[in-house]
Amino acid sequence: MAYGVYVKIKVATWNVNSVKARLPNVLAWLKSFQPDVVMLQEIKCVDEAFPRLEIEDLGYNIATHGQKTYNGVAILSKSPLEDVEPRLPDGEGDDHARYMEATVFGKLRVASIYLPNGNPLGTEKFPYKLAWMDRLYAHMKRGIEDGEMRIYGGDYNVIPNDDDVYNAAAFAGDALTQPESRARFRALLHLGYTNAFRAFDQRPHQYSYWDYQAGAWQKDNGLLIDFLLCSPQAADALVAAGIDKGPRGQEKASDHTPVWCEVEV
Repeated sequence: MAYGVYVKIKVATWNVNSVKARLPNVLAWLKSFQPDVVMLQEIKCVDEAFPRLEIEDLGYNIATHGQKTYNGVAILSKSPLEDVEPRLPDGEGDDHARYMEATVFGKLRVASIYLPNGNPLGTEKFPYKLAWMDRLYAHMKRGIEDGEMRIYGGDYNVIPNDDDVYNAAAFAGDALTQPESRARFRALLHLGYTNAFRAFDQRPHQYSYWDYQAGAWQKDNGLLIDFLLCSPQAADALVAAGIDKGPRGQEKASDHTPVWCEVEV
């Protein structure tokens, strides 16, 4: 894709739940869906083990921030990646590979986010989640103030509302639905960010994740926890958004499916 005025850029986020285990699925989706920019989460490999050559062969530039066995994020772009930042600021001592941002197509700043899960409640994992969200808030606040076109995509591990989960009562004791988690997610929107998918689809019970257990996919027992949050400049450029459920129905699928949007810049 060439740079220019009024170029449409298709941006997607996808928690792949191990890029090496899902590589055939990832390659098939990249070929068929043809996204221009992809934010991946839970790549679950060190940088050196990322299947770079196979993905580069499809025309993507790649930046990774990996970690052995756990976590890990990446950004794929059909344009060069500029000013790559591999960590969320203000995280001294935090060695989790959960965040990466870069500029693509010379004008759009994107971030790949794998927000901490926070379960089980009553352990150190929930305060870590909340503290991480506070750091994200501070960083995204600076992103609003600088006036750049930004899209923060990823697995936020928050169920914003009761109608974003198949059974709210069953998740009452889950870190993803706690008032503290939901309040912090709302605070991001109150900064001025737009949830790209919800700008186009207000229907309840639309999901991006289905557990592997108990036939959740077949029963459509899902959660909506993957989001593309757009700065005002990016929101003004939105022309489409959606959830691509196709990859979740494939063999050896990730438990998440891609969420995407298109901006005209």
